[in-house]
Amino acid sequence: MTSRSIPSLVLRRLLQAVPALAGIVVVTFILTRALPGDPAILFAGPTADEKTIAEVRKNLGLDKPLAAQFVFYVKSLAHGDLGRSISTGQGVGEELVRRIPASLELTLAALMLSVSIAVPLGVMAATRPNSWVDHLCRVTVSCGVSLPPFFTGLAFIALFYVYLGWSPAPMGRLNILYSAPPHVTGLYVIDAILAGDGKTARAALLQLLLPACTLALFTAAPIARMTRGTMLQILQSDFVRTARAAGLARRTVLWTYAFRNAMLPVITTFGMVFSFTLGANVLVEKVFSWPGLGSFAVDALVSSDYAAVQGFVLAMAVIFVLLNLAIDIFYTIVEPRLRIDA
Repeated sequence: MTSRSIPSLVLRRLLQAVPALAGIVVVTFILTRALPGDPAILFAGPTADEKTIAEVRKNLGLDKPLAAQFVFYVKSLAHGDLGRSISTGQGVGEELVRRIPASLELTLAALMLSVSIAVPLGVMAATRPNSWVDHLCRVTVSCGVSLPPFFTGLAFIALFYVYLGWSPAPMGRLNILYSAPPHVTGLYVIDAILAGDGKTARAALLQLLLPACTLALFTAAPIARMTRGTMLQILQSDFVRTARAAGLARRTVLWTYAFRNAMLPVITTFGMVFSFTLGANVLVEKVFSWPGLGSFAVDALVSSDYAAVQGFVLAMAVIFVLLNLAIDIFYTIVEPRLRIDA
């Protein structure tokens, strides 16, 4: 791996992402205007007359032709301005920055939990085909794919909060009896630990547990399925048979030869799941009143908040591009044989 490979890879991927991001800007702008409902009516209120609605529409710039609105939107984007949310009255960029840590904390906790379960489960299922572990892996995958996250969340709330009383009320990131820890990372559990506040850290962790478990069941399914399928394929390959014939220990063959080669597809799946989950955990956030990006997107869609919807989609697209770039870089580190032609 040459020292110039990673910078050239970064530049190439960023240049390739420009047309995709431009297309997303255009498509999102058109689709938001096709949403049912008039933002001016919603912003003015149900008792507003036609004159008031017209003034609101003019103030929002919605009285201009679509082409003029699009030019204004692109100029604002060029200056880093995502617009102002009509539902909150705050800048869309400020809202996204404020809500990203909540979604990131939930997503990271769910993925850490799902990976710690799904990867070992997939490996054990591949090494023991048709055993009880293999059947457990299939059941886990089936449940994760077939059960909607909102149903799982409601079931967890009913069981652990209503009937057993083990979990706190599903009302956001922190119980009302506690104050938010000093902002360092934006992740309440980590910030509370850094501040030396064990009680707040414990309260934030308890609030995080149920939504993270709900999301983990959903995200564990593709990771476990990919791990199992890839390991089954590699364990039947010639180089693994050669390693076994050479008398290498079973653990060495499994982890050094098989799992290392199976890791790349699993990393790809993990990256896709991460980027998808960060913006698609809408139902989980609404069920648990979690103030993240998903809740913000739902509220924006309901109120036909054009700027908020456009900002959310664009932010998710940028995150997806950066995450895929990070995966490509990690590929070149884990497997130096993967070279990208100049």
